[in-house]
Amino acid sequence: MDVYQEFALLLLLGAAFGLAALRLRQPLILAYILLGLLVSPAVLGWVSAHHQIDLLAQIGITVLLFVVGLKLDLQLVRNLGPVALATGLGQLFFTIVIGFALALAFGMETLTAFYVAVALTFSSTIIIVKLLSDKREIDALHGRIAMGFLIVQDLAVVIAMMVLGSQRAGGDGAWWLALAGIALKVGLALAVVALLMRHVLPRLMPRIAASQELLLLFAVAWGTGFAAAGESLGFSKEIGAFLAGFSLASNPFREALSSRLTPLRDFLLLFFFIDLGARLDLSALGSQLPEALALSLFVLVGNPLIVMAIMGWMGYRKRTGFLAGLTVAQISEFSIIFVAMGIGLGHVGPEALSLVTLVGLVTIGLSTYMILYSQALYERLRPWLGVFERRRPVREMALEGGPPPQAPQVLLFGVGRYGERLAQRLAEAGVPLLAVDSDPEVIRGARRAGLPLVFGDVEDSEFLDTLPLREVRWVVSTLAHAELNIELARALQARGSTAAFAATAHTEANAQRLQHCGIAHVLTPYRDAADLAAARLCRELRADAGKAPPPERRDDRQEVSA
Repeated sequence: MDVYQEFALLLLLGAAFGLAALRLRQPLILAYILLGLLVSPAVLGWVSAHHQIDLLAQIGITVLLFVVGLKLDLQLVRNLGPVALATGLGQLFFTIVIGFALALAFGMETLTAFYVAVALTFSSTIIIVKLLSDKREIDALHGRIAMGFLIVQDLAVVIAMMVLGSQRAGGDGAWWLALAGIALKVGLALAVVALLMRHVLPRLMPRIAASQELLLLFAVAWGTGFAAAGESLGFSKEIGAFLAGFSLASNPFREALSSRLTPLRDFLLLFFFIDLGARLDLSALGSQLPEALALSLFVLVGNPLIVMAIMGWMGYRKRTGFLAGLTVAQISEFSIIFVAMGIGLGHVGPEALSLVTLVGLVTIGLSTYMILYSQALYERLRPWLGVFERRRPVREMALEGGPPPQAPQVLLFGVGRYGERLAQRLAEAGVPLLAVDSDPEVIRGARRAGLPLVFGDVEDSEFLDTLPLREVRWVVSTLAHAELNIELARALQARGSTAAFAATAHTEANAQRLQHCGIAHVLTPYRDAADLAAARLCRELRADAGKAPPPERRDDRQEVSA
């Protein structure tokens, strides 16, 4: 086959492997690496265009780190609080120390053991965001905390790559001179970035954004230009790409850039992971199986335990620590990129990359299932997790606030845009209610608005037992996830609640599914809003046709009261 035919075959196989991964609920990264192994010279030997694939892979890494820098919102970092910093740094420290000891115990050289230990600390932000988003947990307390220490990890890997990227094999070992040089170069680079952010980009970006095609081209050119400059300064292409994204992180066109680069990033990373799998030495993988299994077990079990211990000490409940801890039960694509950079610098050999990749295959695959079925896993392990919870989990208790109001008639789960409006109108109508939400930011906003609200998660069986389920007349869920509403209905029935239950459905298919599961009262916000808008338009049209003023309409408050 010629090069074009090879690429066509790789794309078709990538789509087929990706579809299989989706059916198995596995990350596409895992499927792409397995595809690379399949077409490698050690198996089928279908790939010969290594240089072309490697070029696309390097551009993919550049775009990946550009997007990471693009999303580094400094205001978000400042608002994360001490828990993200303490958990992120604590997990990094303990994982590096324990991983380094394990690597030395397996007979690795000191520098190789250090690279492997550092690689074990990084979790996949991309995979975690995707899984938490699918489960509607990205805005829950454990989701926000997880995103906080994942940002800390991303910063740490950039710093590590910056420091180690300046150290070539065979140096004289004057680390303090190297660090001083790094500090000087970093200072100059940040000064240039600051000048661009302040004086150049604000004037340039509105003109470029006038054309969507030019916006995409500029983003790729900006990222690859910085990547080339970073490499010429003695850093790496990855560091330059990250700084390129960071220079645009405060720009109002950041989201537009990110949305256009994300599909391109996912497409180009296909070639990185195919190239990675194609370059793996299967004989080395087999010889390193015991080490890979031991390190995988440490990542799958040890990393979550470290996070749980830190969060428990800081005053969070065991469930919050457990769910947040599961997000670090795998290594990321950055781990593989980090070790690959070490090979390019001459610090480690290819066997280190094979080992880390095998650990990645194991941990990414297993941790995906752990996160998808986190609640069921927690229920099984709950009796043994009490050691990770203080007698008074003060930080989480601060979110809970004071005691709930007495004798509510309505229990409302979910205080998003629809739920908050519903709660406000019920309160204005004099209906005693109690609202429940798991998003800390929603909690603070609703309390400022004077709504009676408690902090809690609908999936937490221990929390449900604290609610007055047998006293309320109605339980209303504005949660958009059909599975959560079905599970809530079953939990109410199991606890002997006689309250009427109403659940929200945003699509007709979900509405039919809820009704099929025995939920008689289904709220459909979009359909109801469209019906109300159509009724108003029809009334106005009839009034215009009769050349008479439109009939006086009752106030919305009177309608709610009625």
